[in-house]
Amino acid sequence: MSYEAPKIDNIEDYLRQHEQKDMLRFITCGSVDDGKSTLIGRLLHDSKMIFEDQLAAITRDSTRHGTTGEQVDLALLVDGLQSEREQGITIDVAYRFFATDHRKYIIADTPGHEQYTRNMATGASTAQVAVLLIDARYGVQVQTRRHSFICSLLGIRHFVIAINKMDLVDFSQARYDEIKQEYEAFVAQLNVPDVRYVPMSALTGDNVVHASEKMPWFQGEPLLALLDHLPVDRDEPLGRLRLPVQYVNRPNLNFRGYCGTLAAGLLKPGQAVRALPSGKTSTVKAIVAWEGELPEAHPGQAVTVTLNDEIDISRGDMLVAADDDMDMGHAFMAHLVWMHEQPLQVGKTYDFKMGTTFTSGTITEIRHQIDVNTLEKGPADGLTLNSIALCRLQLTRPVAFDRYRDCRATGSLIVIDRLTNVTVGAGMVDDIAEPLSAQAQLPEITAEARARRLGQQAVRVALSGPDAGALAALVERVLFAAGALPAVAAEHDAAPLLAAGLIVIVPTEAGAERRLQLRCGERDIMVSSLPLSLDEAAEQVLTVFREHRLLG
Repeated sequence: MSYEAPKIDNIEDYLRQHEQKDMLRFITCGSVDDGKSTLIGRLLHDSKMIFEDQLAAITRDSTRHGTTGEQVDLALLVDGLQSEREQGITIDVAYRFFATDHRKYIIADTPGHEQYTRNMATGASTAQVAVLLIDARYGVQVQTRRHSFICSLLGIRHFVIAINKMDLVDFSQARYDEIKQEYEAFVAQLNVPDVRYVPMSALTGDNVVHASEKMPWFQGEPLLALLDHLPVDRDEPLGRLRLPVQYVNRPNLNFRGYCGTLAAGLLKPGQAVRALPSGKTSTVKAIVAWEGELPEAHPGQAVTVTLNDEIDISRGDMLVAADDDMDMGHAFMAHLVWMHEQPLQVGKTYDFKMGTTFTSGTITEIRHQIDVNTLEKGPADGLTLNSIALCRLQLTRPVAFDRYRDCRATGSLIVIDRLTNVTVGAGMVDDIAEPLSAQAQLPEITAEARARRLGQQAVRVALSGPDAGALAALVERVLFAAGALPAVAAEHDAAPLLAAGLIVIVPTEAGAERRLQLRCGERDIMVSSLPLSLDEAAEQVLTVFREHRLLG
C-alpha cells in the first residue's frame, strides 16, 4: 500500500469534507531511544505533511545534531529543544497535527527516559490510542511495561505495539514473534481490550506509511492505515451530565453565567440541573458560546451557562442533572503515579487539584504498591520517583468525583507540594473509601506524625547572644513566610510544642557571641555562629533549614 497526497479539485468541498473528519489523538511512548520521534517524523514525511522549508531546515540541522549518519534525521521535526538535540532524547511532550483522507490526528510525542515519566503521563491523559515502540534489538524493557501500565490506568483502550528497528535484526520474523509473545504475556494482565502489532523501521519507512517489501511474512496493515481504520468511535463516554465550574462570569448587573468545559453528557436549555456541593436546583436558561447562544452543548465544548434562579455557585462547584447522583465525600481510593525525587510521605499535608476544585489533604494509607515488571502488589511505607500505588486520600473539604474509568475529567487529580508548589504526583480515582472509623488499624499519633502533617520536622532552635529575643522574633517570621509553622517559647514550654510537631525557637541572652543550635529529638544537627546583622542571621537560619531538608 502506498500513500498519495489528496488531489484538490474544489477547495470549498475539500475544506467541508476536512471539517467533517473525526479526530484521533494518539501518544507515542516506550523506552528511551526506541525511535518515537523518528516515527512521527517518518509519518509526517511520508504522508507529505512537511513543508519544503521544514525539510530543508532539518536536513541542514542533521549535520550538526542528527544521529542517523548521512540520512536526514526526521526526529528533529519534533525534538525542537536545544537540550533534546544535544542529547538525542525527547524531554518534553511535543504535539503535532496532521490529516489523511480518513482522519485528522493530534500526536503527542512523549519522552522515554525514566526521569520524564511525568511528561509521558501528561501526554497520555488526553490520548485515545497508545503507540508503544519496542526496539527489536532489546525487546520489552522496564519503561515499556511502566508506560503500558500507566496508559492502561489512564483509560486508553487501544494499544498499537510498534516493534521498531527491524532493519537492525535483518527483518527477522522469529525476533518479531519472540517480542510479540513476551509482550502478550504482560499485556494480558492489563485491562486493554484492543492490542495490535506492527513490525517496522521508522528510519527506513518500512511499514510506517507504506507496506514493507522486506517483511513479506507480515500480512497486516502498515501503521498509518491501521490508525486510519481503528474503530475508536466504539468508546462510549459517561452519559451523565458533568459541568465543572471554572469561572463565574459577572460583567454587569444583568448577567451571571457559569463558565466551564462540559466534561460529560449533553446540556440543553430548560434542563433541570443541580449544583454540588450545595445541592440547590434550577433550570438552564441559556447556553452561551463565542458564536452566540447554542441549542445544546456537547462534551469538550467550553460554554457559559445561565440559570433561571439565583443560586450560590462558585469555582470548583459541579453542575449535574437534577435527578442524578454523584459521589461526594472527603475520602476516596486512587491510583497514584509519583512524579518527584522527593518521596511521598504518608500523613504529610499536600494540595490536591481535581478539575476546577482545589483543596488540601493527606495520603493516609498506601494500600499496595505495584511492581511494573510483574504487576505484583506489595506493601510500601512511601513512594519514590515513578512508583505506582493504590492509596487512600483524605481531603479537608468534600468534593464531587467519579471513578476515572467512568469519566476522566471528573476522576483525575494532581498532587502538589505546598511548600514548592511543584506537581509531585498524578492520580486516578478508583473508588470511594470506607470511613476512617471503619479502618482496622488507625495510625498512631506521634510527634513525628504531627510534624509530617505540617510538612516539617519538629526542631528545637536555640539562639544565644545579646539580642537573642529580637533575633528569635525575626527568625519566627522568616520561617513562617517560608511555609513552616514555628513558635517562640521559653525553655520550660518547649517540650509540648515539640510534641505537637512545631519548630520551637528558644532565645537565651547568655553570651556576647550570636550562636545557633539545632536539635531534633535526641540528635544535635548543628551548632554554629551567626553573622552580626540580624537580617543576615535570620536568612542564615532559613538556609540551614533548607540545606538539612527540615522543611517540606
